[in-house]
Amino acid sequence: MGALIQGGRVLVPGEGLVETGVRIEEDRIAAVGVDAAPRDRIVDASGLLVLPGIVDLHGDAFERQLMPRPGVHFPTEVAFADTDRQLISNGITTAYHAVTYSWEPGLRGRDTVIEIIDGLDEVRPRLLADSRFHLRYELYNLDVADEVADWMRNGRVDLLAFNEHMAPILRKVERSEPLGTYTGRTGLSEPDFLALVRGLAARGDEVQPTVSRLAEIALANGIPMASHDDRTPDERRHFHALGCGIAEFPLTLDAAEESRKLGNTAIFGAPNVLRGGSHMKDGGIRAADEVRAGRCSALVSDYYYPSLPQAPFILAASGEAFFADAWDLIARNPARAAGLGDRGEIAAGQRADILFVAPPIGGGRAEVRATFCRGRPVLVSDWI
Repeated sequence: MGALIQGGRVLVPGEGLVETGVRIEEDRIAAVGVDAAPRDRIVDASGLLVLPGIVDLHGDAFERQLMPRPGVHFPTEVAFADTDRQLISNGITTAYHAVTYSWEPGLRGRDTVIEIIDGLDEVRPRLLADSRFHLRYELYNLDVADEVADWMRNGRVDLLAFNEHMAPILRKVERSEPLGTYTGRTGLSEPDFLALVRGLAARGDEVQPTVSRLAEIALANGIPMASHDDRTPDERRHFHALGCGIAEFPLTLDAAEESRKLGNTAIFGAPNVLRGGSHMKDGGIRAADEVRAGRCSALVSDYYYPSLPQAPFILAASGEAFFADAWDLIARNPARAAGLGDRGEIAAGQRADILFVAPPIGGGRAEVRATFCRGRPVLVSDWI
């Protein structure tokens, strides 16, 4: 016996919002555009939109549950359980938890990363959302390359991103600018931090061979890859040649345009859409402009989960995108970029990751009224 969702307007691929029925059998969508069968359990979605679950390729808001104040740590199991509830309440049914593995000790060092990856492995079977590990590998973290390679071979990494934050640190050092942000999070004195930076900078010739080796291992194990903060078209072409089909937060319009030309997935932050612009001091790129220009192909939560279910409605209301295309930015497009062909659409054979959403009224916010993960109702509001 299956369940039949009826009464709502369903986002049907190629058709837009259509009032029709959706049958769920076990953890899959069995059919769309059908009437109730004699033994179907009816699920009433009257007055609501029936939308695919959100796929978030890059979110690090979970760090606030692990360390809500500087130096104050809480158990990983508690932190991820609370994060899981935040995810499903915002309609995020697949979440890639972005974890930076840096050459810096402290918050982004090995002990923290090991705690997170081991903790996520432990609690994952008890979580409601499909929670995955997005490893943000700092390019100068040369001494852990073998460990990262082993993680990829053993199926512990779901998405690999290449980060390079050495250059801006070196610019600060050259200008004798304050380094308090770095010494604070690493726990190192300024002389010790400078010695670490200069020692690693001297090993610059090792970086590209290491990156190439890790990229080859990722490709061999079917792990999608991203580059982070691309600045130039050449940089995007370089990472594209390595197999990085995702450009995370391109810093310039030229890099974003090159991503579009290469057929890559350029991701920007949904908080940028919700706020009306970047939080960066220099203004940054306005994500809504990139959506209109066709250079943004996916949106992510970045640091704020509630931004994702709001962004498509904002984009549609302001005319940057049709609603169906805007929702694709947080469902179908990121799923395909990550190699997940079994979710992101409401279509026969797809995972039954489905949301009931009340659209915003009079400039208000959209409300996720129900979330189904693999056909299981994991969030049901009293208002449906």
